Amino acid sequence: MAADTSAPPAEALTLRRQPWILTYHSVSDPTDDPYGITVSADRLDEQLTWLRRRGLAGVGVTALLRAHAAGRRGLVGLTFDDGYADFLDEALPVLLGHGCTATVFVLPGRAGAGNSWDPLGPRKPLLTEDGIRAVAEAGMEIGSHGMLHRDLTALPDDALRAETHGSREELRRITGTAPAGFCYPYGTADRRVLQSVREAGYAYGCALVPGSLAGPLALPRTHVSHADRGGRLRAKELRHRLRHRNAAVRVFPGEVR
Repeated sequence: MAADTSAPPAEALTLRRQPWILTYHSVSDPTDDPYGITVSADRLDEQLTWLRRRGLAGVGVTALLRAHAAGRRGLVGLTFDDGYADFLDEALPVLLGHGCTATVFVLPGRAGAGNSWDPLGPRKPLLTEDGIRAVAEAGMEIGSHGMLHRDLTALPDDALRAETHGSREELRRITGTAPAGFCYPYGTADRRVLQSVREAGYAYGCALVPGSLAGPLALPRTHVSHADRGGRLRAKELRHRLRHRNAAVRVFPGEVR
């Protein structure tokens, strides 16, 4: 399944309800995982099998938004934050085996480096620029996670612009295509950060629990851990539906509310 990574037009983002988007990070051995962000390849396979049995197919966020805007159901968004190098060898074969695509949010300012922002570790390598290109060539959507994985709400305006505008231009250089999506490090954003993302030209943004900021520039997502199997995934799906059952996503690029 080829990923549609072009930015959706404004009118394509009129959504009647919030689509369900899952958040992954590293796919590797979860034994040493103080932050609960690692799933094994076998568990990822089990989780995607559970989705498929429920009639759900995993896709990247741009494809998900386009489908929802057109009234198509039966899709769930798959996102992988931070751009860990293990995505190529561990996650990608599982995704392709299930006919799924995903959005991988990467850090061009740390390409080939590691996750030094996690004080408890463990240290894991991030995708190199060649790795980012390989992920894109495999049909996955590449999105920006900023340059350096910093709390954007704490940055002065010039540093914020480098994280939003600068990372988009760097990914354009690396892949040949400007990314449509932005993901907020730590899931943290405010109105100033959303405005910078909008001005940079992104069509959508991904948060975790955006609260009153929820909309096309702050889409809510569900964290997935190694502990999540059928029962827990079903509970998280129901929680998402209940939490956002009356939420409507405003048309981008209207006023951020």
